[in-house]
Amino acid sequence: MDFSDKRYTYSPGTHHESKVIWVSFENDKELIAHLRAHTKARWSASQKKWYVADTKRHRALFGLQEEITGKAVLAKIHLINLPEFKRYQEHLKLKGYSPSTLRTYSTEFAQLLYVLKRNPVQELTPERLRSYFLYCHEKLKLSESEIHSRMNAVKFYFEQVLHRQKMFFDIPRPKKKLLLPKMLNKAEIKKIIAATENPKHALILKVCYGIGLRVSEVVALKLSDIDSTEMLVRIEQGKGKKDRIAVLPESLLPELRDYYLNYRPKVYLFEGQDGGMYSIRSAQAVFKKAMEKAGIKKKIGIHGLRHSFATHLLETGTDIRFIQELLGHNSIKTTQIYTHVTDLSKSRIKSPLDSL
Repeated sequence: MDFSDKRYTYSPGTHHESKVIWVSFENDKELIAHLRAHTKARWSASQKKWYVADTKRHRALFGLQEEITGKAVLAKIHLINLPEFKRYQEHLKLKGYSPSTLRTYSTEFAQLLYVLKRNPVQELTPERLRSYFLYCHEKLKLSESEIHSRMNAVKFYFEQVLHRQKMFFDIPRPKKKLLLPKMLNKAEIKKIIAATENPKHALILKVCYGIGLRVSEVVALKLSDIDSTEMLVRIEQGKGKKDRIAVLPESLLPELRDYYLNYRPKVYLFEGQDGGMYSIRSAQAVFKKAMEKAGIKKKIGIHGLRHSFATHLLETGTDIRFIQELLGHNSIKTTQIYTHVTDLSKSRIKSPLDSL
């Protein structure tokens, strides 16, 4: 039994001024026991229904879509601009943007609406917009990347929703800083994996590094995505909603088989305690704990394993176009940043001074 059982129905709501998810079903001891075994469900005597806290975990467990923006965001937007904000979110949904992009764009656009108060957003002129972004720079002290993010969200409204293509024609963008991706060397990765005692956690890190996956792609891997005959892995709907094929390392296959026999996952390769997809936050916590146990002080997240994968492939002479395909980059320019990271080729360069 799982929470996709049609005998359960779910509806978000409020209870004692807190956000909850109501869980309705026929009075059945088996369903009650299953609900209480996997959640901290409580019974409401006044509503005569079971409920749980409205959290990301419970929404994922019940197959409910995450909220794009909460009531706190909507409460700050003046009534005159609420219809445009809702229209904005509807357009994002119709475009098929990911939940993460929906939240980011909505939050950034809402910041503009807060400042406007009762002034209609659709009446803004290019000059007023320019003044707003200057305010973001001088008063709010936003970084270059934060201003870029806000400009992208506002640009989407005027160009995609209102179809005003020239609104940003004279508004300059701040120059982005060139930040090289952070990476780990092979000795450090060996230490991290060796410090991870839990076999499941160690395998998560090996898959992340060994296949060069984003953490969101690691937790979304399904058993059906692993082709042990062809030694390939299908990455379904990665960033940009693209499918791609990656190479399954030979050393991973025996470990994957042992892991399956011990853990018996049902759908996803890595599943949480209550079944369903393993959470991104849990995978990030696994990496952080492994870094601490290995005694590595670098300020780097789990995404650094993917960067290290690309860099180490370059160092062994792998064609950069092949690396581009493995990583799922649209442009070769994105992959070329790794040529600035690897020092192995540079170390082989001889200065003209040495030949004097």
